[in-house]
Amino acid sequence: MLVFLKLGGSLITDKDKPQTARFDVIHRLCDEIAAARSQLPAMKLILGHGSGSFGHNSANQYGTYQGVRTASDWLGFAEVWRDARELNQIMIQSLFQAKLPVIGFPPSALVTARNRQIEHWDLQNMQIALESGLIPVVMGDVIFDLEIGGTILSTEELFQHLARKFKPNRILFAGRDEGVWEDFPHCSRLLSNVTPQSFRLVRQSVQESASVDVTGGMLLKVNSMLDLVAHQPDLQAQIFSGLQAGNLQKVLAGSQIGTIIQNFFLPANASND
Repeated sequence: MLVFLKLGGSLITDKDKPQTARFDVIHRLCDEIAAARSQLPAMKLILGHGSGSFGHNSANQYGTYQGVRTASDWLGFAEVWRDARELNQIMIQSLFQAKLPVIGFPPSALVTARNRQIEHWDLQNMQIALESGLIPVVMGDVIFDLEIGGTILSTEELFQHLARKFKPNRILFAGRDEGVWEDFPHCSRLLSNVTPQSFRLVRQSVQESASVDVTGGMLLKVNSMLDLVAHQPDLQAQIFSGLQAGNLQKVLAGSQIGTIIQNFFLPANASND
């Protein structure tokens, strides 16, 4: 069993207050991951996390996502890298405190893009890390780009690329929302299942993000996962809230809470646990 898990930036930071980590939430989530691994020792993990109020605010200030060309742009590129790395260090330290055998794979040092599409990423060392029982950690990061100088790739975009190589069984997104809302921002109708066919009917109602998010927020998550499940029919993605204590551990153990994204509908009595 290989699971990709993203801890969303809106969950681990206060996305509306620059460079504000939610340390209590981070420590609890790391403990829940450790507990789930004790329950399921055969489970392999690749972890990712968003930049939240660290990287997104500086990225928005400099327009790094759209490209990097001038000296001022490159200064912004470096500042976004610094901010993303600061949160990554907080995450790595907390994961180690939970006695999780993590090792960082910073995309800014390993990935080359061309016009925002990954062109090169040597994954041999990540493969060795997985086979050795380690937990690779990636995050949304600045990326050198052969066409537009530089850009930003989200964890979702990185997971898309990694999924084609490693073929995970599940991709999990722990965020602040309970799942995908059909009627954002009213948030009264939660979509328990999303398939490539059903999403066409509700796409206009799905939000991007209520806070600063230069990479697309919820809409990017759903679109990127629909693309993957269309090509990998056995893959299941799941979007759920990590704010409620115990949710992450339950989902890692198989609980079907939140929104399930896959190529077919779950039976009504199996969509939640």
